[in-house]
Amino acid sequence: MIVGLERPDDAGVYQLTDDLAIIQTVDYFTPIVDDPYAFGQIAAANALSDIYAMGGKPVTAMNLVCFPSTTMDISILNEVLRGGLDKMKEAGVILVGGHSVEDPELKYGLSVTGVIHPGEIVLNSGSKPADSLILTKPLGTGIINTAIKAGMADTSSIAAVTEQMATLNRKASELAQEAGVHACTDVTGFGLLGHACEMIQDNHIGMEIFHAKVPVFPQAPELAQMGFIPGGTYRNRNFRTDMVEFDSDVPEYMSDILFDAQTSGGLLIAISPGKAGFLLSRMHAEGIKEAAIIGKVTEEHPGKIIIEGTDHG
Repeated sequence: MIVGLERPDDAGVYQLTDDLAIIQTVDYFTPIVDDPYAFGQIAAANALSDIYAMGGKPVTAMNLVCFPSTTMDISILNEVLRGGLDKMKEAGVILVGGHSVEDPELKYGLSVTGVIHPGEIVLNSGSKPADSLILTKPLGTGIINTAIKAGMADTSSIAAVTEQMATLNRKASELAQEAGVHACTDVTGFGLLGHACEMIQDNHIGMEIFHAKVPVFPQAPELAQMGFIPGGTYRNRNFRTDMVEFDSDVPEYMSDILFDAQTSGGLLIAISPGKAGFLLSRMHAEGIKEAAIIGKVTEEHPGKIIIEGTDHG
């Protein structure tokens, strides 16, 4: 066992031979958009993301399905599974089986197995002082998804958040590995700050994040100020509040956005500052338009993340 339960990484890694290890992960959840095909795509992309965060290549997957067969038409499940299968095909992943149970609420996701060379594993704990931090997708999916359920998200926001959640992190992962990434994690249920805290805990480093540089879905600030905050965001803030300090000029709603529980979010990448600009330009050229340098790793306040105001970033 190379990566197990000893620390909060994105997936487990087990070495088979000198040059081959498997990466294993599992994830599933309830619908966060109304369209069943889009939900299937998002759930699959989300489950595959942990493999990409570790620097690996997903190769096989198994469906996990909870379905209320007595109250929901089977055509809905067919569309969910079709969306998931199409996303697996896009990723070059083979579906090898799965399991379904009767459940009052629809749930869908994947158990995924990936492969990697044991010497090329990317952990979330490898950040080095002065590293630049790159985020590859905008924040605010939890806030917008909460507004969708209330019928308060506009059409453009629904389209934008659905497209981003269904986008694979494969290309971002490949480019980061080519550039020499030091550490990586995918931003999902713990929010940007929750996952960033995992990167620095017990690691003798801290982070500085420039709030004005963080990519955010356009409607997310307005919706956050209106109170469309998912329960997971409050739990994230309560759990990690001792590790995070906000400058006085950071807008209050940015706390909600930075702690916002994401679905199928982007990668948070730590890389040397001399390589960060090159990696960012490569990402933009490859269509990862929202990727941005949002901060840096520091030795000045180990175990702390400082959210800096406009004057600093």
